[in-house]
Amino acid sequence: MAHTTRLADFRLIPRLCALGVLLLAVLAGPAGGARAASTAPAEVHISNFTFDPPSLTVPVGVTVTWVNKDDEIHTVTSAAGAFTSPALDADESFSFRFDKPGTYVYRCAIHPQMTGTIVVH
Repeated sequence: MAHTTRLADFRLIPRLCALGVLLLAVLAGPAGGARAASTAPAEVHISNFTFDPPSLTVPVGVTVTWVNKDDEIHTVTSAAGAFTSPALDADESFSFRFDKPGTYVYRCAIHPQMTGTIVVH
């Protein structure tokens, strides 16, 4: 049985290759699979005389918000002086945008046993 190849069959090859490359590009995402770092806000709750989570890792440019869920007044005070909140009463919050990489240790100035860490990459 003889097999005949039509010219139209060869014209499909470049189109199929282009479609395959496009599909791979879409699946790989931006920059060949690299994902942009999320700059979605992060939140730390102040509850039962603790910061929750006690340690948080975020990318540069993220704003972290601390929300006081305690009935007691608390502060958020950087050990290195990078940020200091006012006294936060119940349900009040304080936000700080981390524009530089590093490790930021903080505490409550009223209750110094309360400590936390933000790691910024």
